[in-house]
Amino acid sequence: MRGISVPADAIVATAEGFNEVEDRMPLLKRIHVHYDITLPGVDGETVTRALSRHVEKCPTARSLQGSVAVTWTAELNGTRVEA
Repeated sequence: MRGISVPADAIVATAEGFNEVEDRMPLLKRIHVHYDITLPGVDGETVTRALSRHVEKCPTARSLQGSVAVTWTAELNGTRVEA
């Protein structure tokens, strides 16, 4: 995150893919990423601002843009961060 020192183990991301069947073929339609962030002293607004740019800054999201929706949720220090 810009301007914040982030230790290697401070952010854990879990991704889940969702398929839909079209013409009897399962196609990836959506990816949801959940972040567990442990950064004492950082507020939810800072995290929301950083993650709001997720799709434009993530190489995978940019590669899939237009065909697969990418969404996110996050918890900061055990508290849900709203998008």
